[in-house]
Amino acid sequence: MIEQSPEGDEVRSVSGNVAGTSAPESRTVKVPVTGEQIEVTNRSDSDQPSAISGFFYYLAHNRMLAGGIVMLVLLLGFWGVGSVVVDPAGADPLAGPPSAAPMQDAVYFDPMTGERLTVRYLLGTDSNGRQILPLMIHGAPLTLRIGLVAGVVGLLVGTVFGFLGGYMRGAIDTVLRVLTDVWITIPGLAVLVVIASTVARGEGLSVTAMGLIVALLSWMWPARVIRAQVLSMRESNYVEVARLNGMGNLEIVFRELMPNLLPFLAASFVGAIASSILAAVGLEALGLGPQSEPTLGMTIYWSIYFGALLNNWWWWWLPPVVLLAWIFVTLFLIAGGLDEWANPRLRQSL
Repeated sequence: MIEQSPEGDEVRSVSGNVAGTSAPESRTVKVPVTGEQIEVTNRSDSDQPSAISGFFYYLAHNRMLAGGIVMLVLLLGFWGVGSVVVDPAGADPLAGPPSAAPMQDAVYFDPMTGERLTVRYLLGTDSNGRQILPLMIHGAPLTLRIGLVAGVVGLLVGTVFGFLGGYMRGAIDTVLRVLTDVWITIPGLAVLVVIASTVARGEGLSVTAMGLIVALLSWMWPARVIRAQVLSMRESNYVEVARLNGMGNLEIVFRELMPNLLPFLAASFVGAIASSILAAVGLEALGLGPQSEPTLGMTIYWSIYFGALLNNWWWWWLPPVVLLAWIFVTLFLIAGGLDEWANPRLRQSL
């Protein structure tokens, strides 16, 4: 069936079954200036891609995010398979000097009976006879837990400060902005060293306490990013319409602004985890971490303390360093991919 408008500028053609089908409706529109006719097809909602398929389509074209997710899956697989296959008792001290190159026999002496023990370990042992591989498998989740604690606390504080400063403006924004700028200019590692040494008092820190201390440096950048986004969104048309409809400030924040900030929050959260782990490893390398927990940073610290670098005991410090590098690259790739997804200026053409 073909219909023509009274002005003769538009010709509409409808194709498909007549009896209530969902066939798309196409129309031919005449351009007034050039006289060229173009065909426009109106798609129904069922023709639009779903959110899940759209996410996987974008994931296939976002190399950073896809690479980060693949590395994260491999990391979780290493931890999961290692937790099942590797004997956790290998993280307990045995006896003897550090020994064992990969897949070579390691000789120990039982301190009680003096009996000679010969075993084979994949990554060798430390100076207390603890196997490096079980230490890594047990220490990687502890290191990630420090980052998660610091990331959650830093994101919560940064989100509150960012929303208060960006939405309320005025004196509140000025005070929070000055506080954020001053805290950024302070040498972070020096502050963490003073706080950690004061809190520890020679007894060491727990994993949770370590995360809370590191969180002191993880809230500034999320606060600045969220404040900048809220400043631009609060003047948008849909926020003005929400105000005219009688919405309060809290309702506007949680119903209008927060859903649009979820990609920025996710990118800030992953970035805060990565920076927190880096700061925690810096403290642990100075001996200010949890002394009784085999985190990756503490494993590196004990290797330096007992002269692994000088004695070329590479199997003690090199595998934890490689695993830490893998974790950092994974988190930074995911954060960069989420940032590209959230920021249209960084988004590549699909």
